[in-house]
Amino acid sequence: MTDAPETTPRLLPPVYFFAAMAAMAALWWWLPLVTLAGWPWRAVGFVVIAAGVALAMWAFGLFQRAGTGVKPFSPSTALVVHGPYRWTRNPMYVSLTIGLIGWGVVLGALLPFVVVPLFVWWLHVRFVLREERHMERHFGDDFRAYRTRVRRWL
Repeated sequence: MTDAPETTPRLLPPVYFFAAMAAMAALWWWLPLVTLAGWPWRAVGFVVIAAGVALAMWAFGLFQRAGTGVKPFSPSTALVVHGPYRWTRNPMYVSLTIGLIGWGVVLGALLPFVVVPLFVWWLHVRFVLREERHMERHFGDDFRAYRTRVRRWL
């Protein structure tokens, strides 16, 4: 069985993450319509960002220990189903989403949060659905059983 993906995206999820952060900052700068909180409460966002980073590092480390590819559509040699993968099939994408939520808290305005669901939708369409088809082709019944036990996001 080949492990070749459908097509490999040119831009990887972190690029979209930083673009989303920039879009959120632009909305905060040019359209600060509703302020949610001021300092020091906005500093809580850094704790949320740190939680996202910790989740990403945990998930990334599990992939490395399993010897499987981390980049989307890189060769898959193992189906990782422990650690945060017990609760979500996509902890790395969840970690990026947590990071954006934290960034929104740091900005302290409501409008930047509109970027978060758009980002999640883009990851879902551009990466998650395609990766799941790839995993099903590669791991077959093992992936299908995992998919029935664990939610895609949370």
